[in-house]
Amino acid sequence: SLGAAGSLITRPEIMARALLKGGTEEQKQYWLPKLAQAEPLNAVAVTEPNFGSDVAGMKLKATQVEGGWVLDGEKTWCTFAGKAGVLLTLARTNSDMSSGHKGLTMFLVEKPSTAGHAFAHEQTNGGTITGKAIPTIGYRGMHSFTVFFDNYFVPDSHVLGGAEGIGKGFYYTMAGFAGGRIQTAARATGVMQAAFERALDYSRERVVFGKAIGEYQLTLVKIARMAMLLQVSRQFTYHVARLMDEGKGQMEASLVKLYSCKSSEWLCREAMQIHGGMGYAEESSVSRYFIDSRVLSIFEGAEETLALKVIAKALVENAA
Repeated sequence: SLGAAGSLITRPEIMARALLKGGTEEQKQYWLPKLAQAEPLNAVAVTEPNFGSDVAGMKLKATQVEGGWVLDGEKTWCTFAGKAGVLLTLARTNSDMSSGHKGLTMFLVEKPSTAGHAFAHEQTNGGTITGKAIPTIGYRGMHSFTVFFDNYFVPDSHVLGGAEGIGKGFYYTMAGFAGGRIQTAARATGVMQAAFERALDYSRERVVFGKAIGEYQLTLVKIARMAMLLQVSRQFTYHVARLMDEGKGQMEASLVKLYSCKSSEWLCREAMQIHGGMGYAEESSVSRYFIDSRVLSIFEGAEETLALKVIAKALVENAA
C-alpha cells in the first residue's frame, strides 16, 4: 500500500528532523531511539481546518499552567493519529496573532494508541483529546484524522526544545517538512514504477486487431515517455537525498517533490489509458495508483505553495 508504506516512514522522519533541529539533549536521547523502533508510532498535527499552507496563522491555543500547558482547539489531516502514541503538535503560545509564526511552539503530545476510525481519551484533570477519521477517495492504507483538544495537559518536558523552544515551533516544523518532501518524492517514484510495470505487462497481454497493443507506435511512445519520467524522478530523488545527507538541499527537496508528484499523476494516467476501459475498473491496480497519486501534489506542501513561496523565492534570492 502506497499510503501505509509511505506515511509510516514519513511521520517519524518529520519528527526526528524536528528533534534534531531543536530538541533538548534529553528529548533526543528519549525519543529518537523510540522513533527508530516505531514504539510508539507518531503523527503530525499541524494543519487546521482554516490553515494549511498558511502555517503562521495557526490558532490551536496553548495556555501555560503550573507544570506545563493545556491545549484547546482543532487540528485536521493528522495521518495515523489514532494508532499514534505521540503527536508532534504545533500550537500558538502567543495569543497576539500579529506575532505570526514567532508565536508558535511545538509540543510532543502523548496519547494512548487506538485502533479504528475514532478515538477518545480523558486525562485525570478532565482534559480530553478526541479524533475521527476523514473518509477519502484513495490512499486508504492510511487514515487521516480530525483531532480535537479540550483543556488537554502537556508537561513542560514535552515542549520541543524546552524553554528555549518557545516561539520556535515554526522553524522546527519546516525542518521536519523538508524530510517529508523528499520522502514524498520517493513515494511518487515508487507508484510510478508500479504503474509503469503494470502498463508494460498489459501492453504485451492485450491483443487488438491481431497484435499486442505494445506493438503499436502510439503505445510505444507512451511507454518511452513514461520510462523517461520515471528515471528522471528516481535519479533526481537520489541526488536530493544525498544533498540532504550533507545538510543541504532544503529548496531542492521542495523542487523534487513538485516534479515527481506531478510526473506521477501523468504517468499513472497514461498507465490507466493503456488499459482502456479496464483501467477504470476497481479491480485494476492502475485505477488505485491513479487515485493515490493525485494526493501527492496536495499534502506535504501543496504544489502551488512550493512553486511560489519556496522554490521561486529561493531561486530569486540566490540569484540576487
